[in-house]
Amino acid sequence: MLIRKYHIAIVGATGLVGQEFIKVLEKRDFPLASVHLFASNKSAGKKLFINHREAELKELTRNSFDPVDIALFAAGSEVSQHFIPRAVKRGAVAIDCSGVFGMDDVVPLVVPEVNPQDLENHQGLIASPNCTTIQLVVALNQLHRVSPIKRIVVDTYQAVSGTGSTGVDELNTQTKLVLEGKSGAPHVYPHQIAFNVLPEVDVFWDDGYTKEEWKLSEETRKIFHDDTIAISATCVRVPVIVGNSEAIHVEFSKPISPEDARTILASAPGVKLLDDPSVSLYPYPWSAVGSDDVLVGRIRRDVSHPNGLVMWVVADNLRKGVALNAIQIAEQLISKGLV
Repeated sequence: MLIRKYHIAIVGATGLVGQEFIKVLEKRDFPLASVHLFASNKSAGKKLFINHREAELKELTRNSFDPVDIALFAAGSEVSQHFIPRAVKRGAVAIDCSGVFGMDDVVPLVVPEVNPQDLENHQGLIASPNCTTIQLVVALNQLHRVSPIKRIVVDTYQAVSGTGSTGVDELNTQTKLVLEGKSGAPHVYPHQIAFNVLPEVDVFWDDGYTKEEWKLSEETRKIFHDDTIAISATCVRVPVIVGNSEAIHVEFSKPISPEDARTILASAPGVKLLDDPSVSLYPYPWSAVGSDDVLVGRIRRDVSHPNGLVMWVVADNLRKGVALNAIQIAEQLISKGLV
């Protein structure tokens, strides 16, 4: 049987997510006919390797998508807004990781373990959610199916790689300076990030919440198709390079015991259970790096509410939080014959 192969574009190929796209495509043996790599003008002409073959980086133009079946976008909102309509017009299916289209009513916002059915009526564009949303809904989805969620309070601890290579560079530079007894001037973040935590991810809005916190709440409701879920989030930037952590307090419609929750999550798609506090077994960012799974642990009763559970959830924000989710969407499109 002849297996069809696909022409793939990666927009933002030199960024941290773009590099992760390449790793994930290679690892999952994606049916590639060709890969077209696009980056900024200053990177055009340079070469990267994918599947042990050289691929030249090209400048993005309006004609870049002529041979493309699926275009993976990870180059920021401005690039997505400008080039995705052109890609779709030329027949490519665009999977966008910028967040700019996520709350558009006609654009599916998809996490394949949770709502793959939303791909059915796509119009050439699918949005991949924010990294914090992805790990939240993967961890909660099977529990939500057993006992519908009424309320979520979530605090996130987000790695600097979520800001891109500039965030990683700033943490590394400041750490070195502080260890030498010097001060590290902030450029990417409003304050020093080394040996510090900043409760400010994205811009503040008039109600005191940040755009990141709003996005986490709205995206979760959209993916679960339930506008009645009450959600409050606090998003914090921490001096970790890769790996986002979340402390999640959930109120269900009816009680779920920690034991039942562990049983449910042990077979939940995309979840890996790490939960034995007696031997200090629980998720942490270092353990999540390079993992395709959302790691869940420290599951316990919420002593403040009879229908509540508390858990600690960690995932690789570059891999599962962006690149893997987008490529899983592409795989779903292929398996469903939607591309």
